[in-house]
Amino acid sequence: MGSRWKAQPGSRRQIAGANNREWEKTMFLIVGLGNPGRQYEHTRHNAGFDVMDAIADKYNISISEKKHKALCGKGVIEGQKVVLAKPQTFMNLSGESVAELLNYYKLDPKEEFLVIFDDISLAPGNIRIRKKGSAGGHNGIKNIIALTGTQDFKRIKVGVGEKPKGWDLADHVLGHMSGEDREQFALAIPDAVSAAEMILRDETDQAMNDYNGKKREKES
Repeated sequence: MGSRWKAQPGSRRQIAGANNREWEKTMFLIVGLGNPGRQYEHTRHNAGFDVMDAIADKYNISISEKKHKALCGKGVIEGQKVVLAKPQTFMNLSGESVAELLNYYKLDPKEEFLVIFDDISLAPGNIRIRKKGSAGGHNGIKNIIALTGTQDFKRIKVGVGEKPKGWDLADHVLGHMSGEDREQFALAIPDAVSAAEMILRDETDQAMNDYNGKKREKES
């Protein structure tokens, strides 16, 4: 289903250094996952969209151009040219948009791609950064891995809370958070924005140190 991402030669520009070789990113793709449509706004599954909107607001980037099965916007963050994208394929087919974007901009997913999405294993208010890994049951990530042929890409997981016992998973992720959970979730958005900035500065390890151990719990 969809076109598989293919490794592109010359996706990064080599710069001659005095005694070493360095690579300069020419573009960086940041994708937030979610479902299109007003009925899905601010649901748990749209956590990625919420973080993307915060990044766009902070850097005055309009995510409004319709192309590559996504809403896209270009700008500069931390001195790096970026494309911000919100796939419009619905969550389970997110890879169709991501594969097109990676191909079009000739990007290396390991070095020039970051995806932001919801995680039910994390409490609201918490984020987790990973350099690579499996889908962990997330259908959007599963489709990205399937259509790009790699799981070697950076991601920021944004906590939305576990499914209550006896609940259907789809009902949970497509539902809205309670007021208290929403307040906690709102605290994680600036953290996710900051983590994305650090990743753009090639400070992924530091971002992991700063945020992966940071825990927010509901007040009793």
